[in-house]
Amino acid sequence: MMNRKKRIAVIGGGAAGLMAAAYAAELSCAGMEGSDTEVLLIEQNDRMGKKLRITGKGRCNVTNDCDRDEFLSNVPTNPRFLYAALADFDTQDTKAYFENLGVPLKTERGKRVFPVSDKAGDIVEAMVRACREAGVQFMQGRVTAIHAEDGAVSGVRVGNKDIAAYAVILATGGCSYPVTGSDGNGYRLAERLGHTIVTPRPSLVPLVCEGDLCRRMMGLSLRNVRLRVMHLGKNTCVYEDFGEMLFTHYGVTGPLILSASAHIPDVESGQYELQIDLKPALDDAELDARILSDFKKYANRDFINSLGDLLPLKAIEPVAELSGIDPRRKVNTISREERHALGAVIRCLRVRPIRPRPIAEAIVTKGGINVKEVNPKTMESKTVSRLYFAGEVLDLDAYTGGFNLQIAFSTAHLAARSAVWGE
Repeated sequence: MMNRKKRIAVIGGGAAGLMAAAYAAELSCAGMEGSDTEVLLIEQNDRMGKKLRITGKGRCNVTNDCDRDEFLSNVPTNPRFLYAALADFDTQDTKAYFENLGVPLKTERGKRVFPVSDKAGDIVEAMVRACREAGVQFMQGRVTAIHAEDGAVSGVRVGNKDIAAYAVILATGGCSYPVTGSDGNGYRLAERLGHTIVTPRPSLVPLVCEGDLCRRMMGLSLRNVRLRVMHLGKNTCVYEDFGEMLFTHYGVTGPLILSASAHIPDVESGQYELQIDLKPALDDAELDARILSDFKKYANRDFINSLGDLLPLKAIEPVAELSGIDPRRKVNTISREERHALGAVIRCLRVRPIRPRPIAEAIVTKGGINVKEVNPKTMESKTVSRLYFAGEVLDLDAYTGGFNLQIAFSTAHLAARSAVWGE
């Protein structure tokens, strides 16, 4: 089944696959006369990096400008597995890599690193160009099987065609955003070769909430609010941050909510409460003074008609109801205690999440190939020789901020080095 050249087949043309293919080709001098190795990148979509092009709202948060310890503190699932991969290719290496490919980068709040252009397409095109310049061969098609003989990889089947391969790097992603090609095929391919799959679950995902509060505020986008996630049973805060969020017909979404979701994997337990501070820039005294000022301004109006300067239109009725003040009361009859009750609602708007949205809507998949069955120093399968894994197909996931893409780049870089050098 083998041909004259030693072929490395990379399955998946996303972040991990593009990195793995480019680096493997670079190490093996693929495409140069006399080289005994060639790299084949197989992607089922009609173009590379389909999911990568929409990450970070199309801006592509490529990494996080932090050290190893801070990085690993943002990886809730199997962080120790990443020591060797990060030693091989860390956040600073990622920054240098894209700068050298001609993509200037910038660092924003939370040490998030983006292309200066704010265009994810620039990242994808730079990686595709790096593959081409290194001599990577491209093939469109769906891999339906990975062949193995005597406990080692021998090739792949693309559609109905068998292709010989000395080594295979599986970088098919998880099963979030299936329209981009991340449809769980990598799990099936690995499982057929004896690997265990940790049940995939959504992470970095919108949340469904109980009651009709969110539906009534559907379409309301909030910026610069503070979110606290409380575990009611333990009376502890499991997550707190500032940012943007959006109310929908089912619950809540937006960057702040997606980040929070990673901290509440057991959201179905019903033990959590989202507490939204609508005016985090004001302390309690300043907020009360602001409300009092508006009440003086609209002293002769009904209470419900006095909140337009203080709150977004869609939040007025729900907040007024939660305050317990009769919406048709004249403002000049509202007591100090009632005013404080209004302030308390604005300071802490409570929403109860009950489940995540479907995994197809998640940014990242939690779960995947059990890392206990993978050598962390090489990314090689412990079950099948010369089979390597990279990226989201593994049971690795992190919080938002560029950490998940860095995991993809680091594991891919190490997998490529191991595949070429046989480490």
